[in-house]
Amino acid sequence: MSLVKLTASALAIAAVSATAAAARDNVQVAGSSTVLPYASIVAEAFGENFDFPTPVVESGGSSAGLKRFCEGVGENTIDIANASRKIKDSEIQACAEAGVKDIIEVRIGYDGIVFASQTNGPAFTALEPADIFNALSDKVLVDGAIVENPYQQWADFNADLPAVDIIAFPPGTKHGTREVFEEKVVLAGCEATGAFEAIMAKNGGDKKAAEKACISLRTDGKAVDIDGDYTETLARIDANPNGVGIFGLAFYENNTDKLKVATMGDVMPSTESIATGEYPVSRPLFFYIKKAHIGVIPGLKEYAQFFVADEIAGPDGPLAAYGLVSDPELAATQTAVEAEEVMGGM
Repeated sequence: MSLVKLTASALAIAAVSATAAAARDNVQVAGSSTVLPYASIVAEAFGENFDFPTPVVESGGSSAGLKRFCEGVGENTIDIANASRKIKDSEIQACAEAGVKDIIEVRIGYDGIVFASQTNGPAFTALEPADIFNALSDKVLVDGAIVENPYQQWADFNADLPAVDIIAFPPGTKHGTREVFEEKVVLAGCEATGAFEAIMAKNGGDKKAAEKACISLRTDGKAVDIDGDYTETLARIDANPNGVGIFGLAFYENNTDKLKVATMGDVMPSTESIATGEYPVSRPLFFYIKKAHIGVIPGLKEYAQFFVADEIAGPDGPLAAYGLVSDPELAATQTAVEAEEVMGGM
């Protein structure tokens, strides 16, 4: 996706000389497949408009990107990790143990997780978290007892849903989308059905054990993890007329000719419903920078500043046009990037 030449104020962000000594002269980024298209747009525009090489942006999932990010400091490690969730305390600890002690967190905006199927397939128009839990969890509550999931069709537990075989394609465990899906949909559905309390009682009141049991998905072919990016999920749906995929809003909005989307909690996912907080399955998107690489890898800070500039990440920028919900606190993020503020407690 090519962008027109940008305004003087955006150009001024990176109007500096790239004279820092480094064996590598381009910014290297890896991580979230959700953030990937936004980062790719920014990288291309950055390379076209400024005297720095175009950053190299790879996917692989939030967890995989953060693992690479935490391998250490130096030219043989990446500079930025994209993530569709916040970095975990365990990952911060792993980073610190490998010498990555100063991390800058950059929130770029918001996205929603949507449930979509073939345009000509059955209509999953009114899903609730309870429906997703009953369809995909390996154990569910039936007649007051926790049992192995017996449901074969959506209509088996909700007569308002299609009488078609259950087949869904959630993101694999290395994706940040998976964690949001588990927390805001599967776990919420477990609680809504009463299964959470029943599982906790069965485990002697152990809340963590109950949460873990709630988000454990069935392994009988009804829930098929997708370790690749959303294009793989789309291919699976193309091959499975009854399939339901879990996507980021932006990917769905760019494939409306192939997909139709379900409501969640009676709310249609859209930029507007996510911006207002009405749509229940939304999440912030981030990237993380190694402060130790700023001033060593040419263009690193400038790329970060460019990414969060009003002309790029603001409500009228190209990222919003692609589906990113602009962050109302973008100005504070810009200030933090300029000041190279690291995460608290580091």
